Amino acid sequence: MMEVFPTHFRKLWKEWELIGAALFSLTLQMVLILSGNHRKHCSGTWVRFVAWFAYMLADSVATIALGILSNDLGQIYDDGGHINVANELKAFWAPFFLLHLGGPDTITAYSLEDNELYLRHLFGLIVQTTATLYILLLAWTSSNLSYLSIVMILVGCIKYGERTLALWKASKNKIRDSILPAPDSDLRYTKLMEKYTLKDAEGYHVEIIEMKESKANLDVAVPENEHDLVKADALFQTFKSLFADLIISYHDRDRSQALFKELSDENAFKVIEIELGFMYDLVYTKAPAIYTPWGFVRRFITFSLTCLVFLFFILDAKLRHNRTDFMVTLLLLVVAIFLEIYAALIVLASDQTRVWLIKKRMTSIMQFMNSFEEWFKWFKVPRWSNSIAQYSLLWISLKEKLSLKIIEEFRYKEINNFSRKYRELIFYHVKKKSEEFEERRKEQELRSTSSLETALRQVCGQRGKGVLDEYKEKIGQVDLEWSISVEFDQSILIWHMVTEICYNSENHHDVNLSRDFSLHMSRYMCYLLVICPSLLSDRIDIMRIRHTRAEAMKFFEEQLPTTTDGGTYCAAALAELRRKICSSVVDVKERRKKACESLLGVRTDVPPIKVKGDRSKSVLFDASMLASSLNTISNPEVKWDLMRDMWLELLAYAACHSRDSQHEQKAVDDKALVRISAHCKEEGTCCKRMA
Repeated sequence: MMEVFPTHFRKLWKEWELIGAALFSLTLQMVLILSGNHRKHCSGTWVRFVAWFAYMLADSVATIALGILSNDLGQIYDDGGHINVANELKAFWAPFFLLHLGGPDTITAYSLEDNELYLRHLFGLIVQTTATLYILLLAWTSSNLSYLSIVMILVGCIKYGERTLALWKASKNKIRDSILPAPDSDLRYTKLMEKYTLKDAEGYHVEIIEMKESKANLDVAVPENEHDLVKADALFQTFKSLFADLIISYHDRDRSQALFKELSDENAFKVIEIELGFMYDLVYTKAPAIYTPWGFVRRFITFSLTCLVFLFFILDAKLRHNRTDFMVTLLLLVVAIFLEIYAALIVLASDQTRVWLIKKRMTSIMQFMNSFEEWFKWFKVPRWSNSIAQYSLLWISLKEKLSLKIIEEFRYKEINNFSRKYRELIFYHVKKKSEEFEERRKEQELRSTSSLETALRQVCGQRGKGVLDEYKEKIGQVDLEWSISVEFDQSILIWHMVTEICYNSENHHDVNLSRDFSLHMSRYMCYLLVICPSLLSDRIDIMRIRHTRAEAMKFFEEQLPTTTDGGTYCAAALAELRRKICSSVVDVKERRKKACESLLGVRTDVPPIKVKGDRSKSVLFDASMLASSLNTISNPEVKWDLMRDMWLELLAYAACHSRDSQHEQKAVDDKALVRISAHCKEEGTCCKRMA
């Protein structure tokens, strides 16, 4: 029988497989702590891919390494051999693999579902600790190295246990239990009514007066630059319940509303960014297990023990060790200490630590830490990427980029900077909604408090009706109402294509904030609709998106013959390469312009549904019809202002009607804008969960 692998190759593999596994596991730990710390704010696909790749491999590699080590030691006894110095040194690596299974502090879960697997990790902790102890006993020689192995096993157990504890605390049921207060079982009402009845019987005029809770002021000892942290923590403690699908009280809503009224748009976004950072730390890192008194004790114990093991190993090391094995062991120890120091510095530089110091009134310590601000900045990461994802059906319909079906979403995704002016537009739109709700609330309270829910639904349920009413006189007889009376996802798709058609068919000789904002919001909402539909609604018709895309592709192939045809992948690759060499950005814009002009050139006197029926769910020519109607508005500024306000309304509607647990699930992605809008809604006035 022919050997697939020659003898010398198998011998080489046998000699280096454990070393390779140890170094690979070490590399994955380095990648995880760095990528885990940066994926909070990095919106790039590569950062998330690297974090996912390392996260998926890390546990498997460490487990395989333990298996290899156990098998090698068992083979020695099976062959009648005995444990030598080299075998004992390699057995010393086992606790480090257990340590690696505990993972770094910056990432315990890649997705929200991982937190629900805490029981599996608890079982893994028991099994892998048992396997490590088994390896220790197999290689036991009563030497100093054997005793050092016991110490490192303790460190590994603490680290792995911390990860399991963090996963448990971040599970949905545990978050809900930690939020729910103890049942209110006092009998103040009974006692109060007894006094009321007694005084009333004595002839006194008795009246119940509701006392408003005094406004909580910030501690004057808190440094002025830390006020946003205190506000963010207060909001986080209140609105954490939304992420667990619980209902917040009107009292909490009023308190948050009062807080946000004092903030500027810049501070409001900053506070929400901090709050979302707290939520990210809660569900994706070891923060729930670290930011406690016992957490700091465990951190001190693991760091001290690792340093002591390193010191004793260096003092005990002799020339009897194989040079390669000795260097690998040294590397395992050095990297373990480095990761402890790096994690400690991240903790010290974090917002969580500052809030903890403020709560404990240790502002002097915080001021001392602020003196090292320049040094700590290397370990602080931005709270948000300050960017939004962009996705356009026009790009993909024109086949502007070569891509396989499996990576098409990533190829056509772009990242754009989220400007300060965009923040202002969103903030003041939410503020306007807040004021509108307050007016309705006052009116409803004059008649019946039960109608408050109706007022909330009226404010939250607008999907453009208020915008059309506002612009009714400016746009004249242009009929746009049919575009907002359809399903929500259909409305987004129509207005997305309308925005693309209007934008690309015009010549832009000046800067227009409304036009640019409309385009970016259109592409952002399209990104959510296609890539993250659960953030928008539970009722998204995927077939409508596919039919629209297919019809657009077919239409552009007929109207623009230069569009890449189906062909083979190689032919398509050569065609795209030729276009990239011979074309420029101007050519791309010109293609888009021709495509949009060809859509505007289609006669849409008869609604498409009357011609095609309901067999096709495409909205391509519905969008063309709506774009033609918008182009009849004589003033372009009015047209783009209307579209700007329409996208603000659609964004706010999406934020209010999506599930709050979905915001938590996407807290690591660049979908932050819909989360921010949702939080402004929840914290400013009219989240539907208050109803």
